[in-house]
Amino acid sequence: MKRAVIIILDGVGIGEAPDAALYGDTGSDTLGNVARACGGLALPRLERFGLGNIRPLEGMRRRGDAAGAWGTMRPASAGKDSIAGHWEIAGVHLDSAFPTFPNGFPRDVIERFSRETGRGVIANVVGSGTDVIERYAAEHVVTGSWIVYTSADSVFQIAAHEQVIPLDELYRGCGIARKMLVPPNDVSRVIARPFEGAPGSYMRTANRRDYSIEPPSETLLDALSNAGIPRAGVGKVDDLFAGRSLASHHTSSNAEGIRGIKNWLSTAESGFLFANLVDFDQLYGHRNDVAGFYGALREFDAALPSITSRLKEDDLLFITADHGNDPTTPSTDHARERVPLLVGGMHVVPRDLGDRETFSDLGATVAEWFGLSFRGRGKSFLSELVV
Repeated sequence: MKRAVIIILDGVGIGEAPDAALYGDTGSDTLGNVARACGGLALPRLERFGLGNIRPLEGMRRRGDAAGAWGTMRPASAGKDSIAGHWEIAGVHLDSAFPTFPNGFPRDVIERFSRETGRGVIANVVGSGTDVIERYAAEHVVTGSWIVYTSADSVFQIAAHEQVIPLDELYRGCGIARKMLVPPNDVSRVIARPFEGAPGSYMRTANRRDYSIEPPSETLLDALSNAGIPRAGVGKVDDLFAGRSLASHHTSSNAEGIRGIKNWLSTAESGFLFANLVDFDQLYGHRNDVAGFYGALREFDAALPSITSRLKEDDLLFITADHGNDPTTPSTDHARERVPLLVGGMHVVPRDLGDRETFSDLGATVAEWFGLSFRGRGKSFLSELVV
């Protein structure tokens, strides 16, 4: 009747990784810089959980009576996006990062996509989604052409007004793009970006969908599935694994995601929950919104007791991240950072778990908790964690 929960605070890094300079991320420190910019962090529940024990953070105390174990994890897989981070947690390392397209996509890719979907394409630029939609929405409404754009990540994003192109057609178009995008143009994700509204007030809707490339080898989710262990997701997690061995309840906000986590804890008899709270990254990190980022941290901090109170005797709760997204830097992109590692549960011994060499140690630990032989690319720290 064991259960385990991993909650990903999307983009909540805790300082540059050893190879951050190779990614142009020297100085990125999501939690540290947000703490400094906000005059200190007031996150008493996360502090009690051990967040202040990981490293000095302005406003956070080191607690001798921490309620859980703490540490950090370094990224070992190539890349710094959500797929690389989630796959690494699940035991899979990428030897090289997915291709990016700093000058837009090749002409032959765009022409084929237009031909196979029966619509024109406009934009094909690199930029922030909200800015791209504002720039191209009027032309899109008149012509019915797809708005295609990318970012510093390996993504093929397709924006469409829901009153111009129905959602079903947008999703079909994303499916066509996913099948097209093979090496050397094998982007990690095709993303449906529906929006609504009028000039000056366009807004993306909650009907986003991600179409990921499949993991190249066995993941923690596959191992759990093969062992007959129930699995559930909250947020975009299933999309990141191309729907393999996981189904998720998709959410429109951190608040909805937190409700989903609490509902699973209240109802699931056993199994594994993989949850992603995306607002830190999607709404605040990518928009350099420091106040919004801190507000999302405080929202999660306030909800933490209602999560931990639902834990049963044979439960483990892991709180971590998939990469950084420092809203204080000029960049609006992900950052190559270490991520925090907080662990709670009735069997957990409060102690320092150190600086783990890979996110995959987390997946290996979950696997051992469930009695599986799977370790992926990691080393379990279960023996350090529980009595």
